[in-house]
Amino acid sequence: MAVKYDKLFLKLQDRNMTAMDLTRAAGFSGNIMTRIKRNEYISLESIETICSVLQCKVDDIVEFVRVEEVLK
Repeated sequence: MAVKYDKLFLKLQDRNMTAMDLTRAAGFSGNIMTRIKRNEYISLESIETICSVLQCKVDDIVEFVRVEEVLK
């Protein structure tokens, strides 16, 4: 299985937030947002922080898919 963060970027759009806004609000380094943009794994702690900032649930921002779907 692989992870996709497309839902996160849709949620940011809905809230008129940029990836940089989230990075600042969550206190992340730019490395974490780079990993998210590449659909790479980030720590559960980072996901928890994002959910706290956006006041949402994990399944609102993360989707697990088959590896073949990510490669499309």
